[in-house]
Amino acid sequence: MSEPLHELGAMRQRELIATGELSPVDLASAYLRRIDADAGRSGAFITVTHERALDRALRLEQDPQARSWRVDRRSAPLWGMPFADKDLEPRAGVPTTFGSRAFADHVPEVSSPLVETMDAAGGVSLGKTNTPEFGLPAYTENAVAAPAVTPWGSGLGAGGSSGGAAAAVAAGLLPFAPGSDGGGSIRIPAAACGLVGLKPSRGRVPDGSGVGSLAGLPVAGPLARTTADAALLLDGMIARRADGDQADRSALTAPAGERSYVDALEMPVRRLRIGFSTWSPWSTHYAIDLDDEVAEVFEATKEHLARLGHELLPSTPVDAPEYVDAFRTVWQAGASTIPLEGEALEALEPLTRWLVGVGRTKSAAELAAALASLGAFERSIIAQYSEFDVVLTPTLAMTQRPLGWFDAADGERNFEQQCQFTPYTSYVNVTGLPAITMPAGSARGLPVGVQAIGRPGDDATLLRLSMELERELDWPRRYPPTW
Repeated sequence: MSEPLHELGAMRQRELIATGELSPVDLASAYLRRIDADAGRSGAFITVTHERALDRALRLEQDPQARSWRVDRRSAPLWGMPFADKDLEPRAGVPTTFGSRAFADHVPEVSSPLVETMDAAGGVSLGKTNTPEFGLPAYTENAVAAPAVTPWGSGLGAGGSSGGAAAAVAAGLLPFAPGSDGGGSIRIPAAACGLVGLKPSRGRVPDGSGVGSLAGLPVAGPLARTTADAALLLDGMIARRADGDQADRSALTAPAGERSYVDALEMPVRRLRIGFSTWSPWSTHYAIDLDDEVAEVFEATKEHLARLGHELLPSTPVDAPEYVDAFRTVWQAGASTIPLEGEALEALEPLTRWLVGVGRTKSAAELAAALASLGAFERSIIAQYSEFDVVLTPTLAMTQRPLGWFDAADGERNFEQQCQFTPYTSYVNVTGLPAITMPAGSARGLPVGVQAIGRPGDDATLLRLSMELERELDWPRRYPPTW
C-alpha cells in the first residue's frame, strides 16, 4: 500500500478490512502512532487508551465470528474501525471529565448507550476527545487539557463543543469521530476544521436522539473528511444490538426504502428547490455581521449548486424576537442541572458558573414559558421552510477565532460573542430539522463551511447533496499544512 493508512479514508479502510488486507490491530496501531507523534499539540484528546484499544482490536480479530462480521457492513458497519468517544460520553473504566476539572478524577462504572452502540457496531475506541466544560461553549478551551485547535492555522480554535473530535479527524488522528450537537456543536467545529458534520434529525440516532432532553436540543452525529465517511459512521451510530449481550450484533435503522446511509449515497440527487438565507434569529438582539470572505464562499456555493441544476430562491423567515430570551433561558436552565453544590461550584470555569448561577434563579413558570416559545418557533420555521427541499445558510459568520478570543470572565459578553460567531446553527436544533455543514471554500487559506438544512427526517437528501458538492469541489484532496 503506497498511501499512508490515514490518507485512505474510512470507507477505503473498511473495504480493506473486509477483504482481510488490513487488520483492526494494524489500523488502530497506525492511528495510535500518529496520536503519539502529535504529542497533544492538536488538543484533540483528553485521554488516549493505548492498551485498551489494542486489546479490543485483537479481540475483534480473534473472535470466532470475525470472518463473517468483518464483511457484514450492514450488521457491523464499524467493524475494526478506530474512533474516539467525546468526553461527554461515559465509558466504563475510562476517565470521563466532561471537560471539567471538577470531574478530573471521575471514572464511570457504566458506559453510555451511545458508547455501547458504537462497540456493538464493531468500533475500536482510542480514547476520549476534548470538549469544553460540559459541552456548553462553541469553542474548546477548558482547564483540563490543551485547547483544541484547527490544523489549518496557527493558534486558531477548532470550535466546539465537539472541537476535539473535529481536530482529531482534520489532523489525521482518527478516520472519523462521533460528536454531539445542542446548538451547533458538530457543525461549528466541522466548519472550523474543513470537515463534513451532520446534525441528524431529532430522533434519528436512538442513543443521542434529543427526545426527552430539555427542548429536544442535543443530538449525536458524525464528523468526517468526506460525505461517504460521515454516512458510514452514521450507520454505526444508529446500529442497535439485537440481543442484550455485548456481542457485535445489530439491526440497522436505515432511511425508508434503503439499506443504509452509505447505500443512500448511490442514488442520484434530484433537482432540488433550495432556499438561501443569511437570516438569524439572534439579529434582533445582537449585531450579526457576516465576514466578507465567508460571504464570498456562500455566494460561490450558490453558483455551484445552480450550475448543478438546482433551483435557488431567497428565503428570509419572519423575525422572532422572543427566540433570544427563550433560548437563553433553556440554555441556562440546562446548565443549572450540573450536579455540583457549594464549594464544588468554585471549581467550575467562569462561563459555566455564570450559566449555572443564572439558571438556578429561573422559575418553573419562566422555563415553561421559554419551552412554549421555542415550540411555537419550531412550528413557525418548519412551516416557513416547507416550500423548500433544502435551505442554505453560512455555517459560521466569521473565520476561525484565535485562542482566548472569547471573554473568559464576563458571561454575558461571552454569550454574545458566541452568538455572533455562530448565529445560524442553534435555531436548527430548536426545530429538530437535520442540517449538514460542508467544506465549500476557503478564506485566507482557512476552510469555510456552508450549512444545508433539510426537511423533517430527510437526512439522506442532505448527504446526497453534500456528496454532489464534494465531487464538484473535490475537497477531500485538500489537506491542512500539518497533514
